[in-house]
Amino acid sequence: MPSARTKKEPNSPTPPSDDPSPKDPSENSKIKRKRQSQSCDACRARKVRCARENPDDPKGSCKHCITLGIPCTYDYQPKKRGPPNLYLRRLQEAAAAAAAAQQENQNGTEHPQSPGSTHSAASPNQSAMSPSSQVPSFMDSSLSPVSIHSAALPPSRYPIAADGFHSQFPPLSMSVPSSFGNSRMPEMTNGLSSRSPPRTEDPQQYGSPSDQFSTYPLHNWSYKQHQALSILPPTAIPPLSYYYRPHRLEDVAPRDTILLIIALFFDFVYPLTPCVHKPSFMADVHSRREERDPLFFALVMSTVASTLVQVPRSYLPMERHAVRKLAQTCHEASRHISVASYDPPTSMHVVIRYFDCVYHFCEGHDATQHAAFGEAAHIAVTLRMHEESSYEGLDLIECEVRRRTFWLLFGADKSMSILLGRPICLRDEDTTCNFPRELDDEYITPSAYLPQPHGKTAIVSGLNYISRIFALLGEILVRIRVDKRSPPQGQFLTARLEEVQALHSRIVSALAHAPEPLRLKQAHSQSHIPPEYGGAGFRQAAFTEVKDFFDNPNASRANALNPFLVMQANLYVTQQLVRFVIEQYRDELITSLQGSVDERRVAEDREAVASDLLNILHSIPIQSIATNGPSLVHKVRFVASTLLDAVRKAETAPASAARAHAYLWDFLSILSEIERNYLLDDDRDGTANDTGMPLMGN
Repeated sequence: MPSARTKKEPNSPTPPSDDPSPKDPSENSKIKRKRQSQSCDACRARKVRCARENPDDPKGSCKHCITLGIPCTYDYQPKKRGPPNLYLRRLQEAAAAAAAAQQENQNGTEHPQSPGSTHSAASPNQSAMSPSSQVPSFMDSSLSPVSIHSAALPPSRYPIAADGFHSQFPPLSMSVPSSFGNSRMPEMTNGLSSRSPPRTEDPQQYGSPSDQFSTYPLHNWSYKQHQALSILPPTAIPPLSYYYRPHRLEDVAPRDTILLIIALFFDFVYPLTPCVHKPSFMADVHSRREERDPLFFALVMSTVASTLVQVPRSYLPMERHAVRKLAQTCHEASRHISVASYDPPTSMHVVIRYFDCVYHFCEGHDATQHAAFGEAAHIAVTLRMHEESSYEGLDLIECEVRRRTFWLLFGADKSMSILLGRPICLRDEDTTCNFPRELDDEYITPSAYLPQPHGKTAIVSGLNYISRIFALLGEILVRIRVDKRSPPQGQFLTARLEEVQALHSRIVSALAHAPEPLRLKQAHSQSHIPPEYGGAGFRQAAFTEVKDFFDNPNASRANALNPFLVMQANLYVTQQLVRFVIEQYRDELITSLQGSVDERRVAEDREAVASDLLNILHSIPIQSIATNGPSLVHKVRFVASTLLDAVRKAETAPASAARAHAYLWDFLSILSEIERNYLLDDDRDGTANDTGMPLMGN
């Protein structure tokens, strides 16, 4: 039986035969059959068979070219089919590099090098080139392979650029450029030829980030030296762990200055943001915990930065530009450390980011403020601070710090949602966290709650009441946005109106049972607006008092130091804001249900809001209002601008309503003057007219 015929490989050479004459004539014809010779250029272009009389004559013309009377050329060079053989090329390059490295090792006696160093196959002329030309590129296929004994990682089967990474560049302990703007790079003793001895690392070489870049806004970052940059090795950028190390407060500012600012924090800022435990915080500061715990240093820096932008300048023995520079330095010091320590997350991370959010808000860094708030909120959710079950097993101080911080974030979330139209991040229906215990810090220990003295109102009670008001705001905002997407009809519309009316009753009575120190002492009845609420005389007196508060270090601070007066302004203004939002939506639902609304009743409701807001602002000392800062101004501006638009559009608005809104607008000009005084940037100060009122856009 004849053996099976083996398929012939197209590229395999014909095996030699001892017998030159074939035995079978058919096989002889097949063997002698040759492949068609290369076609001429003209036939190849026309895609026709090239017919030559003598195929073995390379100079002969084909019949087609003779017929057409054109020259018959064979200039086309056939190309090899398929992609280039990179595998073979890499093997050849690796063999050539290995041979060059072996040649270098044989000549090592003439050019001694440090043990373990990697030798380059470059020519001697390369040592005189710029440092940037000596740095190997990660995309260079001819990168020298690394010997096994000197590689930090075992090389792969075929040399690649990553195999030479760790030995081609020096470790972090070697010298690094002092600035990203430098055109020259320090010579490295590992992997590159160098004639200078190795230098020890100098922490000052990294420089302050504020010296290298202009920090805010982010799109204005620029290099100090505008020139072509060299390709720096990876060690030119210090890792995040470089910054995560203990620091001394004296590295930033004199310790007495830092302690003064911390004292101002507890006097003026803490009543509105009680998110640290004062006794333990101060004990850690006095024991210099920041020199052992980098994250605590970041907390102190963020506390100082947020305080500097919230207290009047007259309280600090520093010029405005110095205050702003110190605030920026403290914030950046905190940021460098905190970004390197997210895992594992702690409540201290949340507090730091909340203070950063306040700092950016007061400085006018809107996008950065929202980024800081987003970090704080999501770290809080990661810690499950919104779930009461997550507090089991924690010491009592940690529990209270977490509760206070979460409800501060909850309120800030609702404020941004109503004032800026942003989505709600922390929903009330997702929250099971209890309100903080109404105890002052000195009565909270890690293992026990001590009784609050009878008749003494805790500072944190203000946070609890404002959190209840923000919870009502969250409820109405959720209903407004759900109904906007899918408007209720019929009985669902009636049910929604009943829910909104119930919310209105709850907001009106939200502060009815507030403790005595938080109750407003109104100078006039709510329905009466005295003429002294308006006029040039009142405005001038108010502007004088505001100027004295911010510029006179000897002015009385009694009202500003009363935490309950400060909290009253925040509580009652926020209550009127939520009441106004609820009444607006209630009127929209009535219009949808009945087809119209009583214009006179709506005008009376708007007048009542304006009158109540005026009475609140006139019943609280201007110093206490000013201590609340720009956040209170934004709330009043939101209500006043909406009310003014309603009065302008209403044809039947009574004269009393117009007067109330005019008085409220006058008071808003005073609040805007307060807001202007908190700005630390001279270029952004509002200009004032002859009466002292800032010029405001409509």
